[in-house]
Amino acid sequence: MNFKASHLLAAFNAALLLAPFSALQAAEAPMILRDRTPQRYELNARASQLDPRAKPHPEIEFVFEKGGKPADVENATVDTRVKPQGKLVIWLMGYSPGLFERVNSYGLHAIQVHYANGWFGKFGKDSPGDDGMLVGKIRLEAATGEDFSPLVDIPKPDGMMERAFQFVKWLAKTHPQGRWDYFIAPNKRSLRWDRVIISGSSHGSTTAARFAKHQRVDRVVMFCGPRDQYEVWQALPSATPANRYFGFTHVLDGGWSGHHYCRSWELLGLHAYGPVVDVDEAKAPYDNTRRLITHADVKEDSRRAHGSVVPGGSAVKDESGKFIHEDVWRYLFTHPVEKVGKAVPQDPNCPKDLRAAEKAEKK
Repeated sequence: MNFKASHLLAAFNAALLLAPFSALQAAEAPMILRDRTPQRYELNARASQLDPRAKPHPEIEFVFEKGGKPADVENATVDTRVKPQGKLVIWLMGYSPGLFERVNSYGLHAIQVHYANGWFGKFGKDSPGDDGMLVGKIRLEAATGEDFSPLVDIPKPDGMMERAFQFVKWLAKTHPQGRWDYFIAPNKRSLRWDRVIISGSSHGSTTAARFAKHQRVDRVVMFCGPRDQYEVWQALPSATPANRYFGFTHVLDGGWSGHHYCRSWELLGLHAYGPVVDVDEAKAPYDNTRRLITHADVKEDSRRAHGSVVPGGSAVKDESGKFIHEDVWRYLFTHPVEKVGKAVPQDPNCPKDLRAAEKAEKK
């Protein structure tokens, strides 16, 4: 594949779409919350109870119950004390209370959905018959519920898009204080994806990026990812303009030290919006870049490094007990997308063909 040509085409498509998209957003009526008892709400429901069409897929270890406990619980949060931005974060990993608390404080709604992503344990490490797209096609089928891959059979009710839509419909009906109806399209058949921030960590960030290539969204926030290091879908033309992708990782994360993330970031075209910036040596807005790294002390633990970029038990705190990356998290979710850094060349030390690089190292 000609990566340079793919990037040029992606940039051209983005330029064609950016103006009308921005104009549409500007013309929309802002979200207004009316809650007699403003507070932060934590809501949840089981996907299998929201949609009778939903089914488990034990062939990919995707089930509704594990160990006698529900495994299909979906979570939603909103803080009606905060002025809303009218945007919905869809999180593609397990529920992250610390992250949800923060995005709510930024005026964002947030949901975590249970969708058929169990395939990763079976197909996630290899790309058999390699056309550079195999794993990406599975991701896209899991996200959309459309037939993109012959290796899995994930119908629409079990894909992320429909699960999120059904959850938001339920939230709009049962929790009017949160104005969840704002995120439902006028035709009542889908979400308003132009108001969605799609986000995840690791496996979830990779699916978020693949989905955003296919479906235009407001923003993509990628923690410790994306990977799919032997695939080339990252260089495909993108429905979501490249300046709307944001990434953050730790330098001791195996995905960074193995060149997986730097490779994906460059194939996504993020070097056109600024250099890689170490957030521990800079302050927001980090040269308006889209590529952020940290070398914060994780006791040389690569596994902790992988999770340290998301609020939680692995994240790094200062001497006062405060998380050191509060400004970074706010930046990732709220920095104006039109503010971009200066383009820089691709890093010659970040190989794009990792199979060839690995073979060369073994010689």
